[in-house]
Amino acid sequence: MKLRTLGRHGKEGIKNLGRNGWMTFASISAVTVALILVGLFLSVMLNLNKIASEIENNVEVRVYVDRTASQADQQQLKEKLEKVKDVKSINYQSRKEGLNNLIDSMGDDGDVFASLKKENPLPDAFILKTEKPKQTLTVANTVKRYPHVSEVRYGKGTVEKLFKFVDIARNIGVVLIIGLLFTSIFLIANTIKLTIVARRKEIEIMKLVGATNSFVRWPYFIEGLLLGVLGSIIPIVLVTLGYREIYLRFSGKFESFFIELVPYNTMSFYLSLLLLLIGAVIGVWGSVSSVRKFLKV
Repeated sequence: MKLRTLGRHGKEGIKNLGRNGWMTFASISAVTVALILVGLFLSVMLNLNKIASEIENNVEVRVYVDRTASQADQQQLKEKLEKVKDVKSINYQSRKEGLNNLIDSMGDDGDVFASLKKENPLPDAFILKTEKPKQTLTVANTVKRYPHVSEVRYGKGTVEKLFKFVDIARNIGVVLIIGLLFTSIFLIANTIKLTIVARRKEIEIMKLVGATNSFVRWPYFIEGLLLGVLGSIIPIVLVTLGYREIYLRFSGKFESFFIELVPYNTMSFYLSLLLLLIGAVIGVWGSVSSVRKFLKV
């Protein structure tokens, strides 16, 4: 496409925005509101995914060895554990290491357990990491039946609830975002349809004198793109500034609960990129869907 032709299409697309002033305003407003909500949901979901991933990555299966097991028995158990499907890594933790880790994790209160070093009550253990966090349950149920295994711990009850909560939150977020996007697409499509209806005679003449579908479509393509991009500017500013305030005020408080939020620079970059891309896509999609049936003369 020649630069002159592209410039003509661009001017026509901009003119189309002015021809339907109130509908243009309504479309941009709808995109703005929808993308603000989408941005809020995305920021929550991105943080939720980060927190869930960190928790999931820390999920492990602790296989405690029967205290009557000999070194040979432990070696046989280790070989069996290495053959378990979905197990990514196995680390051996002696009872001495287990007690030292317990004392270290208690901080200043760890001295209370120092007296246990003489008669350590903790068993030896194998710590298993699975390929995927959700495989933890299956692996735990498999290895608990093995000989010389006294107990298997993997956060039973808590882990299942965590996975269920994360799945529900993700599904709800996706459904809401899709609903908001389709609402914006519908409004943009209607705005462009009004422009096309008003200029239907002109389009028919253009088609009859040999104008191609792409030549007719380009101004409306640009119009939809502009509607989507313009509607994404305010959401980008509001959502990124809002997240900055939340991050500066609450990130330190969350860290005290071992929860780390997505850094502001990272979040603002991805949110800006995603909202701009979503705005452009729904604008173009609305344009293409409304123009298609009017090109048949």
